[in-house]
Amino acid sequence: MAVNRRTALAGVSLAAAALAPGGARAQGTAPQADAPKTYVLVHGAYGGGWIWRDVAAGLRGRGHRVFTPTQTGLGERSHLLSRQITVDTHIDDVASVFAFEDLRDVVLVGHSYGGMAVTGVADRLTDRIRHVVYLDALIPENGDTAFTILPAGMAETRRKVAQEQGAGVALPVPGPDAFPIPAGPAKDWFMQRLRPHPIGTYESPVRLAKPAGAGLPVTYVAYTSPALSAIEPSRQRAKAKSGWTYRELAVPHDVEVPNPETVVELLAGIG
Repeated sequence: MAVNRRTALAGVSLAAAALAPGGARAQGTAPQADAPKTYVLVHGAYGGGWIWRDVAAGLRGRGHRVFTPTQTGLGERSHLLSRQITVDTHIDDVASVFAFEDLRDVVLVGHSYGGMAVTGVADRLTDRIRHVVYLDALIPENGDTAFTILPAGMAETRRKVAQEQGAGVALPVPGPDAFPIPAGPAKDWFMQRLRPHPIGTYESPVRLAKPAGAGLPVTYVAYTSPALSAIEPSRQRAKAKSGWTYRELAVPHDVEVPNPETVVELLAGIG
């Protein structure tokens, strides 16, 4: 077939349209993935950045950037365990990732105890955060400690165990029955990596200049199968927060271990 100037120019135009953002795509090509986001995932008590291994891999596989800091005294930093570690230490741990990686427009995620650090970081670095996500997490207000927002009597029990089994320095790792995820290789992997949690982070208050959430978009996801009693006061706080999105999922508290894809799908749809 002869190619004249008109058909040649038409072919160039079609190719340009296919290459342009939002332009036409050839039949059968995959649609564009969601716009890449930056996530900072903050672990809970006894844990470490390692707990997000499969969640981080899943989010990165979708093109997102993911940071999983380990808070001082835990995980691969458990050799730093001391009585001097406070909740401010853990807030500094996470805030330092923002500083050294120059992170902005971040989806900041806290699980369980990790809600303490996330709340403090959101208060300090509000302009660098696009969305705060609490995954069945503690929610402190100004002056609260992790102990004061637990159900009545639980703080005293934990202090006693820390004194008797943790030399007054740390909360000892509970037994497997305290973590209601299915027995098997995933739970074995999880239990082998848990470490005693510095008790000073539960005794020291969070100092906030703004209410929890710092006026940012916030999503709270309550895990309800089973619903851990330690988190219930914070769930009630989340329900009462004007403007927050509150959701419930019938999954266990540490769902990221046996079913990381559930958390990947959840986080990919937020922010």
